Amino acid sequence: MKNAWKTKRLGEVCSFLNRGISPRYLKSGGICVLNQKCIRDHRVSYEPSRRHDGRAKKVGNERLIQAGDVLVNSTGTGTLGRVAQLRETPPEPTTVDSHVTIVRPVPGKFYSEFFGYMLVVIEDAIKEAGAGCGGQTELARSVLAEKFSVHYPESLPEQQRIVGILDEAFAGIACAKANAEKNLHNARALFESHLQSVFTQRGKEWVETTLSKATGGIFTGPFGSLLHKSDYVEDGIPLVNPAHITKTGFEPDLWKTVSETTARRLSTYILHAGDIVLGRRGEMGRCALVTEAEDGWLCGTGSFFVRPSSRCDPRYLVRFLRSDSCRRRLEKLAGGAVMPNLSNTDLGELRLYLPPIDRQKAVVEAIDALHAETQRLETIYQQKLAALDELKKSLLHQAFSGKL
Repeated sequence: MKNAWKTKRLGEVCSFLNRGISPRYLKSGGICVLNQKCIRDHRVSYEPSRRHDGRAKKVGNERLIQAGDVLVNSTGTGTLGRVAQLRETPPEPTTVDSHVTIVRPVPGKFYSEFFGYMLVVIEDAIKEAGAGCGGQTELARSVLAEKFSVHYPESLPEQQRIVGILDEAFAGIACAKANAEKNLHNARALFESHLQSVFTQRGKEWVETTLSKATGGIFTGPFGSLLHKSDYVEDGIPLVNPAHITKTGFEPDLWKTVSETTARRLSTYILHAGDIVLGRRGEMGRCALVTEAEDGWLCGTGSFFVRPSSRCDPRYLVRFLRSDSCRRRLEKLAGGAVMPNLSNTDLGELRLYLPPIDRQKAVVEAIDALHAETQRLETIYQQKLAALDELKKSLLHQAFSGKL
């Protein structure tokens, strides 16, 4: 650290450091209130904000946020510690709710944007400083004020010089990230577009049919009356519910399995290699192919299982059911309830175009090859995004070590 730099506790360099209000919400009018959703990626978004009735509960002037303030999420696992600075005056009188802390610098002590970067530097440490239980993590005002030290040069022109370097570098990084994210989106969109074209084409010898006619049957998992809490054991035979279906297979809950005795009683619902398990509640389109590793598991209460037939290659069917276009159709069939529920009849009547079995196998091979290439590109773009994030951290470290 250069000699001209100072080290102080955060509370010592702030004129105001406190949580926001407990709002009394309105649908319209009142005062704008920012919440944790508004603070992400070091930016403040007004879109998820809500409205507070200022007549029912007055907001003091010190809690009306202003340009230069830094907002720190102060509750919640996964949200606590996120930092963002207001670089411009809010478009209207605005405050924050009690889950967000306003951190306001002592007037004249900092070049405004330098203060924002200074808190970004300690963001990771803030995220680790929360305490609590019951799933709710809290960051006390006193901890934020007293536990964290900040480093800064006393010279305002020096602070301004550092901000200029960081702003220019971060603008370039933001542009590079936007390009990488766009390429990542395009790779995924290209794959989905290919799936859409495959499953909607009507080539020679392709026939239009329904899922029930194309398969050996569609079956629903056991209803709640057949499976009780007392049936569950640890490290027994796994059940497959929608939450256990991943993009690549199954991840069972080994704390909630059943004994061999229960499995024999529910033998109608035992899965065999080649079956397809499909969620019927919640997220539509979750499905996976049962392999030899899962042979003998049980279909859970929230799932369907589809038996294969000589008319349809199960790998072809899985890829069809996983496609975006099919998922949207299933969502419409399930309705708009809080927990969409697909019926056996509706699923059986789902229409699809089916080529001869040898053509199905060829389609699967082509899809798998394209998927592998898409995954390769996604890996490259994700690595680029991670490298850009690391570059930001490195630049900030250099800046606040006095090395820029």
